[in-house]
Amino acid sequence: MSIIKMLVKEMEQEAQTTRKMLSRIPDDKYQWAPHAKSMTIQRLANHIAELPAWVTMTLNTSELDFAANPYESTFINNTKELLELFEKSFAEGKASLEQATEADLEPMWTLRNGDQILSLSTKGEVIRMAFSQIVHHRAQMGVFLRLLDVPIPGSYGPSADDMNF
Repeated sequence: MSIIKMLVKEMEQEAQTTRKMLSRIPDDKYQWAPHAKSMTIQRLANHIAELPAWVTMTLNTSELDFAANPYESTFINNTKELLELFEKSFAEGKASLEQATEADLEPMWTLRNGDQILSLSTKGEVIRMAFSQIVHHRAQMGVFLRLLDVPIPGSYGPSADDMNF
Protein backbone atom coordinates (compact mmCIF):
# COMPACT_ATOMS: atom_id res chain seq x y z
CA MET A 1 0.00 0.00 0.00
CA SER A 2 1.32 3.45 -0.89
CA ILE A 3 2.08 6.05 1.76
CA ILE A 4 -0.75 8.25 0.45
CA LYS A 5 -3.26 5.39 0.68
CA MET A 6 -2.07 4.58 4.22
CA LEU A 7 -2.45 8.22 5.27
CA VAL A 8 -5.93 8.45 3.73
CA LYS A 9 -6.97 5.25 5.51
CA GLU A 10 -5.64 6.55 8.83
CA MET A 11 -7.38 9.88 8.30
CA GLU A 12 -10.71 8.13 7.63
CA GLN A 13 -10.36 5.88 10.67
CA GLU A 14 -9.46 8.72 13.02
CA ALA A 15 -12.34 10.81 11.63
CA GLN A 16 -14.82 8.16 12.76
CA THR A 17 -13.56 8.35 16.33
CA THR A 18 -13.31 12.14 16.25
CA ARG A 19 -16.93 12.47 15.07
CA LYS A 20 -18.08 10.31 17.98
CA MET A 21 -16.17 12.39 20.52
CA LEU A 22 -17.26 15.76 19.13
CA SER A 23 -20.88 14.63 18.95
CA ARG A 24 -20.94 14.12 22.73
CA ILE A 25 -20.23 17.77 23.61
CA PRO A 26 -23.27 19.31 25.33
CA ASP A 27 -24.24 22.67 23.81
CA ASP A 28 -24.42 24.27 27.25
CA LYS A 29 -20.78 23.41 28.14
CA TYR A 30 -18.85 25.26 25.42
CA GLN A 31 -17.48 27.89 27.83
CA TRP A 32 -16.42 25.33 30.46
CA ALA A 33 -12.76 24.63 31.22
CA PRO A 34 -11.37 22.32 33.93
CA HIS A 35 -8.62 24.74 34.95
CA ALA A 36 -7.65 28.38 34.44
CA LYS A 37 -4.72 27.31 32.22
CA SER A 38 -6.88 24.95 30.13
CA MET A 39 -8.65 25.81 26.92
CA THR A 40 -12.42 26.06 27.04
CA ILE A 41 -14.35 23.23 25.44
CA GLN A 42 -15.22 25.69 22.67
CA ARG A 43 -11.61 26.48 21.83
CA LEU A 44 -10.48 22.85 22.09
CA ALA A 45 -13.40 21.51 20.03
CA ASN A 46 -12.96 24.11 17.31
CA HIS A 47 -9.25 23.34 17.10
CA ILE A 48 -9.97 19.61 16.75
CA ALA A 49 -12.54 20.32 14.04
CA GLU A 50 -10.10 22.50 12.08
CA LEU A 51 -7.04 20.25 12.24
CA PRO A 52 -7.88 18.02 9.22
CA ALA A 53 -7.62 21.13 7.02
CA TRP A 54 -3.95 21.36 8.01
CA VAL A 55 -3.37 18.63 5.41
CA THR A 56 -4.45 21.04 2.66
CA MET A 57 -2.52 23.94 4.15
CA THR A 58 0.63 21.84 4.45
CA LEU A 59 0.45 20.51 0.90
CA ASN A 60 -0.22 23.96 -0.58
CA THR A 61 2.28 26.08 1.36
CA SER A 62 5.89 25.95 2.48
CA GLU A 63 5.34 27.46 5.91
CA LEU A 64 3.02 28.98 8.46
CA ASP A 65 4.29 32.12 10.15
CA PHE A 66 2.20 33.04 13.19
CA ALA A 67 3.78 36.53 13.25
CA ALA A 68 2.62 37.25 9.70
CA ASN A 69 -0.64 35.29 9.94
CA PRO A 70 -1.87 35.09 13.52
CA TYR A 71 -3.99 32.00 14.08
CA GLU A 72 -7.66 32.84 14.39
CA SER A 73 -9.89 29.91 15.17
CA THR A 74 -13.49 29.70 14.08
CA PHE A 75 -15.58 29.86 17.22
CA ILE A 76 -18.69 27.74 17.15
CA ASN A 77 -20.99 27.38 20.13
CA ASN A 78 -23.03 24.28 19.32
CA THR A 79 -22.34 20.72 18.37
CA LYS A 80 -24.37 20.70 15.14
CA GLU A 81 -22.25 23.51 13.67
CA LEU A 82 -19.09 22.00 15.15
CA LEU A 83 -19.71 18.72 13.31
CA GLU A 84 -20.40 20.67 10.10
CA LEU A 85 -17.04 22.44 10.50
CA PHE A 86 -15.30 19.12 11.13
CA GLU A 87 -16.89 17.51 8.05
CA LYS A 88 -15.86 20.46 5.86
CA SER A 89 -12.31 20.39 7.22
CA PHE A 90 -12.09 16.61 6.87
CA ALA A 91 -13.44 16.58 3.29
CA GLU A 92 -11.01 19.32 2.26
CA GLY A 93 -8.00 17.63 3.87
CA LYS A 94 -8.88 14.18 2.54
CA ALA A 95 -9.41 15.47 -1.00
CA SER A 96 -6.03 17.23 -0.92
CA LEU A 97 -4.33 14.11 0.37
CA GLU A 98 -5.96 11.89 -2.25
CA GLN A 99 -4.69 14.21 -5.00
CA ALA A 100 -1.15 14.31 -3.60
CA THR A 101 1.78 12.23 -4.72
CA GLU A 102 4.45 10.75 -2.53
CA ALA A 103 6.84 13.33 -3.95
CA ASP A 104 4.52 16.04 -2.56
CA LEU A 105 5.26 14.72 0.96
CA GLU A 106 9.04 15.24 0.67
CA PRO A 107 9.56 19.06 0.64
CA MET A 108 10.36 20.78 3.90
CA TRP A 109 7.69 22.79 5.69
CA THR A 110 8.35 25.39 8.38
CA LEU A 111 6.26 26.44 11.35
CA ARG A 112 7.54 29.76 12.65
CA ASN A 113 6.78 32.83 14.65
CA GLY A 114 8.69 35.49 12.79
CA ASP A 115 12.40 34.64 12.97
CA GLN A 116 11.83 31.89 15.54
CA ILE A 117 11.54 28.49 13.85
CA LEU A 118 9.21 26.29 15.88
CA SER A 119 9.39 23.25 13.63
CA LEU A 120 11.09 22.24 10.39
CA SER A 121 9.80 18.96 8.98
CA THR A 122 8.88 17.31 5.71
CA LYS A 123 5.31 17.87 4.57
CA GLY A 124 4.63 14.18 5.21
CA GLU A 125 5.84 14.55 8.79
CA VAL A 126 3.66 17.62 9.30
CA ILE A 127 0.61 15.71 8.06
CA ARG A 128 1.34 12.90 10.54
CA MET A 129 1.83 15.54 13.27
CA ALA A 130 -1.60 16.98 12.43
CA PHE A 131 -3.11 13.50 12.79
CA SER A 132 -1.32 13.09 16.12
CA GLN A 133 -2.59 16.48 17.25
CA ILE A 134 -6.15 15.37 16.53
CA VAL A 135 -5.67 12.26 18.66
CA HIS A 136 -3.95 14.24 21.43
CA HIS A 137 -6.61 16.93 21.62
CA ARG A 138 -9.40 14.36 21.29
CA ALA A 139 -8.00 12.66 24.39
CA GLN A 140 -8.01 16.01 26.19
CA MET A 141 -11.64 16.41 25.20
CA GLY A 142 -12.35 12.96 26.63
CA VAL A 143 -10.97 14.09 29.99
CA PHE A 144 -13.01 17.30 29.86
CA LEU A 145 -16.18 15.34 29.10
CA ARG A 146 -15.43 12.74 31.78
CA LEU A 147 -15.12 15.53 34.34
CA LEU A 148 -18.58 16.70 33.23
CA ASP A 149 -19.93 13.16 33.59
CA VAL A 150 -20.61 12.86 29.85
CA PRO A 151 -20.28 9.25 28.57
CA ILE A 152 -17.07 8.81 26.57
CA PRO A 153 -17.09 6.89 23.27
CA GLY A 154 -14.44 4.26 22.65
CA SER A 155 -11.46 5.18 20.52
CA TYR A 156 -9.69 1.94 19.63
CA GLY A 157 -12.13 -0.38 21.31
CA PRO A 158 -14.98 0.06 23.75
CA SER A 159 -14.80 2.60 26.56
CA ALA A 160 -15.88 1.93 30.12
CA ASP A 161 -19.13 3.72 29.20
CA ASP A 162 -19.65 1.39 26.23
CA MET A 163 -19.11 -1.63 28.48
CA ASN A 164 -21.29 -0.27 31.32
CA PHE A 165 -18.51 -0.64 33.91
